[in-house]
Amino acid sequence: MKIATARFGPLEIAEEFIITMTKPVLGFENLSRYAIIETADFEPFRWLQSVEDPEVAFVVVDPLLFFPDYTVEVNPKEIEELSVRNPEDVLAYSIVTIPRDYTSMTINLQGPILINSKTNKAKQMVLVNSKYKIRHHLLTDTKSSDAQKSSQRDKQPALV
Repeated sequence: MKIATARFGPLEIAEEFIITMTKPVLGFENLSRYAIIETADFEPFRWLQSVEDPEVAFVVVDPLLFFPDYTVEVNPKEIEELSVRNPEDVLAYSIVTIPRDYTSMTINLQGPILINSKTNKAKQMVLVNSKYKIRHHLLTDTKSSDAQKSSQRDKQPALV
C-alpha cells in the first residue's frame, strides 16, 4: 500500500505492517492506522506515521533504552483488547518531544503505546496512579549514561 507522508514523501508499506489502534493516541481520536518508520540516521528513534494523515507523525522510542526498569501495569481487559497471548509479543513505545534545544527533549512514560507484534493491534495506555510523568527529561532523568548505551532491544517491558 502506498502512503503519503510529509517528512518522507510517498512510501510503500506492506499491509501486514500497518498498525491499527484500538484506543487512539490522545488528541488524535480520528486516526487509527499507523506505520513505524525507521531510518538509520535517526536510531534509536522511530516515527509513528499516520497512514490517514500525511502531516501526523510522532517520534517514538523504546523506553527501555533509556529507562531499563520501566514497567507497565496492565489489567487483563487491556491485554484482551490487544489479543495478546504471550507478553513477549508486546512492544512498547513512548512518544518523544524534541524541541529546538534537543537537550530538553522529553519522553511520555505515562502514556505508552503498546503494540501486539503478532496482530499489529495497538493502543495508547494512560497509566493512572503511576510514578511516571508525561514529560520525563530524556537526557537528565535517565538512571545513568550506561543505561542509554546498552542495547535493550531484546527486552520487553515488564507487564504487571
